[in-house]
Amino acid sequence: MRAIGSSLKFRTIFLSDIHLGTRGCKAHFLLDFLKHTESEKLYLVGDIIDGWRLRKNWFWTQEHNDVVQKILRKARKGTDVTYVPGNHDEFARDFLDQEFGQIKVVRDVIHHTADGRKFLVAHGDECDGVMIYAKWLAILGDTAYVAALTLNTWFNAIRRRFDLPYWSLSKYLKHRVKNAVQFISNYEQAMARMARERGADGIVCGHIHHAEIRDIDGITYLNDGDWVEGCTALVEHFDGHWEILHWADLRGLVPNEPMTADDDAMPDFPSVIPTFPLSSFGNIPLEATNKAKECEYSSSPTPGIPKSTVLSEP
Repeated sequence: MRAIGSSLKFRTIFLSDIHLGTRGCKAHFLLDFLKHTESEKLYLVGDIIDGWRLRKNWFWTQEHNDVVQKILRKARKGTDVTYVPGNHDEFARDFLDQEFGQIKVVRDVIHHTADGRKFLVAHGDECDGVMIYAKWLAILGDTAYVAALTLNTWFNAIRRRFDLPYWSLSKYLKHRVKNAVQFISNYEQAMARMARERGADGIVCGHIHHAEIRDIDGITYLNDGDWVEGCTALVEHFDGHWEILHWADLRGLVPNEPMTADDDAMPDFPSVIPTFPLSSFGNIPLEATNKAKECEYSSSPTPGIPKSTVLSEP
């Protein structure tokens, strides 16, 4: 593991697609990231908790609980934390415009950068044709994704034997499948159109597990990636400059490598999920808010490779 002398400080940090509650979640890596970074603002851009998977199979480790506690502690210590739920944690959309543990829950939000630009912050399932027109297909796509991530687990187990850092085989394969590449391109174009319609200079999103910074017809498209495959975060520096941090590469992290204890990450409360009632998982309504408007921005309903996330690292 490569050492970091002191905490890295940013104006804003964006995280999404953590998928707490699944074996694929790299909570170990994320705790290391949260320990070594500070920011004035923190945006949680959806799919933080995976309600889809928790309804099927309960999985919640101490590390997952520590991530929640670490974020809550940052909020208590003055970080402005905003939570924009996604499709996997759509149960949280029943609590829009409320505040839990000093964390604001909103459908989407405008972020004002240090250099005066406006960025729409949304998870991104609003522009996923599969999610809008055939949600059943997205859920069915879980099966293929499970297989890829399971293969990824064995692949990285072999790499660990040679003291090699984490590398996502599933991510590599996904980005070389023609349909997946076209799906990502359609999605990015749709998100840029949505930002333009909202009068924003750019958009920050997640959803497709593909970190990216690019210009699309004058709109700055920013995707913060995920903590299942890529282990990435989007950060805004104090001068308004954007950067994607590939944390596993930056730190040279190896899956399940022992790390020094972080007392600050240990829970202050009983070992439970402190934010939303778990009964919400049992009866999750389809998100209908602004559906007609969302469809205007959607990419083609023709499915590419539907994204979901589930089992991976033990």
